[in-house]
Amino acid sequence: MFSDREVLSTLEMIKSENLDLRTVTLGVSLFDCCAEEAEHFQDKIFRKIVRLASQLVGICDEVGEKYGVPVVNKRIAVSPIAAVGAPFAAPQMVEIARVLDRAAKEVGVDFVGGFSALVEKGFATGDRALIEAIPEALAVTERLCSSVNVASTRAGINMDAVWLMGKTIKRTAEMTAARDGLGCAKLVVFANIPQDIPFMAGAYLGIGEPDSVINVGVSGPGVINQAILRARRENPDISLGDLSEIIKRTACRVTRVGELIGREVAQRLKARFGIVDLSLAPTPHVGDSVGEIFQSLGLARIGVPGSTAVLAMVNDAVKKGGAFASCNVGGLSGAFIPVSEDLNIAAAAADGYLCLEKLEAMTSVCSVGLDMVALPGETSAETLAGIIADEMAIGMINKKTTAARLIPVPGKKAGDKAVFGGLLGEAVIMPVRSQGSCADFIRRGGLIPAPIQSMTN
Repeated sequence: MFSDREVLSTLEMIKSENLDLRTVTLGVSLFDCCAEEAEHFQDKIFRKIVRLASQLVGICDEVGEKYGVPVVNKRIAVSPIAAVGAPFAAPQMVEIARVLDRAAKEVGVDFVGGFSALVEKGFATGDRALIEAIPEALAVTERLCSSVNVASTRAGINMDAVWLMGKTIKRTAEMTAARDGLGCAKLVVFANIPQDIPFMAGAYLGIGEPDSVINVGVSGPGVINQAILRARRENPDISLGDLSEIIKRTACRVTRVGELIGREVAQRLKARFGIVDLSLAPTPHVGDSVGEIFQSLGLARIGVPGSTAVLAMVNDAVKKGGAFASCNVGGLSGAFIPVSEDLNIAAAAADGYLCLEKLEAMTSVCSVGLDMVALPGETSAETLAGIIADEMAIGMINKKTTAARLIPVPGKKAGDKAVFGGLLGEAVIMPVRSQGSCADFIRRGGLIPAPIQSMTN
């Protein structure tokens, strides 16, 4: 139960602190659309998506207006195309991508996710075809997002897939070079990917999920930051333990609001309500930054000594608050640190406070991983694969989700600026400080075996 003061505080979040629901994502299963003929399959998936999602945007707007909490993004996540489109070759996969993009435009959503493959233990025919199609698919579409899971605690790391994704990222950047490698901003490589992520670019609908389901992402870094600042004004000597309690309580209230809206949207759409993802996902707008939380907690900038500890504290408090508020917590649920999508983090990287190595260390305790990191265009496919492998190892060993969304910007070097636009933001390109080669290691391929932590039965 909440006190009168906490109720008023929630109303203040809505009125003055830009509380919003970051995304409502409709999951749509495409397994009943499987067909031997590519044109028949494309027609079936288009018709099903439009049928189930045609009212999504309007209903989200109506419910958001009813409660005074805007739903910023409306999205769709579909079954992994590598599985439902398994019979098809790469050129046909590109056409499927076009159909998904056309369906997203038809119903008015921001993004559609699920151009995905799960290859942590090996490749099926559909997996190889989809991965081969990714560069062209992301180059010829506007709203399509793609994800590939290459590692898990149970299976280990598929190094053949890691090497392939290094080359795929490089090709995707080249095919979208005129837009600073924008295609790579819609492509993410995962370890331990959840089946119910509402956030892009990783959203897809898992094989064990319902036919249609609503998952929501609540976000709210600006609200968390204001709560910390308010507490420090009231008590300048407040301890970290007490600040953690404030973050937890604030996350609890934000989660309740998100679930309330998500359940009503699901009811109106006659879809199942799935999960609330608690993740603190920033935007490139003032007052909506995860990086500002680090400064409010006493650090000069994100990236200085103490940053990993602060991120661990914030991540834990957010999870505790959300878990108290809802029985349906899922997805990623923690704190994102996407460099280009957060003005404060992007500035810290540009000013030299945050380097790639420190960012990687912080991913051991954050919600995702190396997210929206712009790198020099000359970065080799082997080096990209090495960075991915390191990130996958963190996820595999720690039994957590990690990911890499790396953008080698063609024709640009460290210190230059890359501009992606909209929620994807802009960032100064970070240097890859180590000049040594990892090519011999990466090219060996094979499977890095699952760790002893996988033996939990």
